Amino acid sequence: MRRLTAAAALLVIGISVAPAAAPAQGAEGGGGSAPARARPGPTDTVELAAFLDGLMSAEMKEHDVVGATVAVVRDGKPMYSKGYGWADFEKRVPVDPATTLFRIGSITKLFTWTAVMQLVEEGKIDLDADINTYLDFQIPDTYPGRPITMRHLMTHTPGFEDRGFGLFSSSENRGAYLAGNMPARVRPPGTYAAYSNYGAALAGYIVGRVSGQPWESYVRQHILEPLGMEQAAMEQPLPDDLADDMSVGYAKGGGSPNAKSFEMLVPMAPAGSGSASAEAMGHFMIAQLQDGEYGGRRIMADSTARLMHSPQFAHDPRLPAMDLGFYEQDMHGVHMIGHGGDTGWFHSNLALVPADSLGIFVSFNTASGGEISFGPFLDRFVEHYWPVPATAPGGGDASADLSPYVGEYEFDRMSYTTAEKAMGLFSKITVAPDPDIPGDLVVSSALGKDYFAPAGKHLFHQVEGPWKVAFRMDGDRAGHFFISGVPFMAAERVPWYRGDTLSRVLLGIGAFLFLTALLAAPARWLLRKRFSGIEPLTGKARTARRVELLASALGLASLVVFGMAFGDVQNLLKGEGGLFRAALTLTTLTAAATLPLIWYAIDVWRHRAGDLWARIHYTAVTLGAVGFVWVLYQFNLLGWRL
Repeated sequence: MRRLTAAAALLVIGISVAPAAAPAQGAEGGGGSAPARARPGPTDTVELAAFLDGLMSAEMKEHDVVGATVAVVRDGKPMYSKGYGWADFEKRVPVDPATTLFRIGSITKLFTWTAVMQLVEEGKIDLDADINTYLDFQIPDTYPGRPITMRHLMTHTPGFEDRGFGLFSSSENRGAYLAGNMPARVRPPGTYAAYSNYGAALAGYIVGRVSGQPWESYVRQHILEPLGMEQAAMEQPLPDDLADDMSVGYAKGGGSPNAKSFEMLVPMAPAGSGSASAEAMGHFMIAQLQDGEYGGRRIMADSTARLMHSPQFAHDPRLPAMDLGFYEQDMHGVHMIGHGGDTGWFHSNLALVPADSLGIFVSFNTASGGEISFGPFLDRFVEHYWPVPATAPGGGDASADLSPYVGEYEFDRMSYTTAEKAMGLFSKITVAPDPDIPGDLVVSSALGKDYFAPAGKHLFHQVEGPWKVAFRMDGDRAGHFFISGVPFMAAERVPWYRGDTLSRVLLGIGAFLFLTALLAAPARWLLRKRFSGIEPLTGKARTARRVELLASALGLASLVVFGMAFGDVQNLLKGEGGLFRAALTLTTLTAAATLPLIWYAIDVWRHRAGDLWARIHYTAVTLGAVGFVWVLYQFNLLGWRL
């Protein structure tokens, strides 16, 4: 989740400027007599440098970022590149946009998808064939007659649930890992997009099998080398000649940045292992903008590139679509294709504006850079160079009934069958009417609130921002909604019994009652010492109290251990889930202890064991335990479902 950190001064250093393409002027009308019309987008290198310096300096300072790198290309040439801050804070190594490598995260997928399209062009991969055709293990036939195809993988519509545990595994055997860690198929392919790292890794594995060489080697030989991307690699660890150029990643910035080691995701490498300098990424952007050509060399035919950049799947025709690997964006009326990329410490974004032959790449080497890369940086860049008159969103009926949209939703990029489902606990999205403006909606999440005004049938536009939200009706109410900024995911309505409000209430009440049970035992003992009239618990009442104490201790301990486990997400991503497994053991034991708790709750009333208040409290703890276990069940936290 996004977070703000304390501001700290950072030195802005390391500049590399390439000659800019000559500013192009257009004329409307004939005979050259019409007034010149400024070309949209950046055309002046000096102005671009001033704008980026101001933007990067302000954002890096506000978000405590150690180092960053940026590259802009236009008209088939590098236009501008620069490094900001430190590649290694301790050694005082500045970021150099030509040589310093940053982890590009999921932008790596664009190289995987480009490799796939090269093999499609050669006739070795059919976009619409069952991917089992290319595998040495089988994807289950969960939906008979509806196999997963490469087109599904490239549009994030294969229907897999999402898994994060073990994403950064160091397992060397990619095929064995993918076969043994296959996520469940939870929806028919081609129905809804749900971002899938597994799907991209699967595509990379198919590239290796079809081409006869490992994915890393294939990408180097067929993409990096032809594009002259000498400062780029997919290998982990990096080749010796590049290792010293790798930027350090940081968990936090400030006066004493917390440096982290090189992140490894070996079997899932095709989904996010890439490392590259900003200028090397400029070569890749130029090739994509020129439909597969760079410096007189082709990595794919222009027809193949145009197919790759064309819409393939959209949840709503009024919103941006998924192309073949690229996803579309529409910000302030500017059509872009691109991809973001995140590791634990690095955050990057790549955006292409094909109509204006322009591309921009930016990357940050600090965890807090994620607060800049996906939203503010690109939004402000586009807003500055493609200004549009401010207009109030409209087109809908302000008096329309909003109740069909109201409710809790969650993104479908989640685990449905394993304990990872708990990662979505307390991360629901709430849609409600705006209390101040009739007809408008408030969309709330852990990130805050955004306001949307009606803009068409089941369509709303962000009041102060570029995004749109479209709802899909399921009978008389919305079952899903889609956000224009993330065409690779859908938000689905959450049933009432798994909503955040109910889950919070049940967990909170359960934890409170568990605590009172643990405190009541010593309190009763002290009171009995002081007041001789208080009788000790005996027989069934004493046995019931012991069961109550056991269930309460287990329940509270499970919450504490889960908190510790979720606080160490990096170990979960590496597959080191010892704490998580311990927490699952505690929740399972809590559920087991709740069964005799229920039995004794009935028994103490039937036999009038203990005093009235003891029986009432015991019953309350029992009901709290039942509610507590219900939440655990809803989020797959009973048993060891990993």
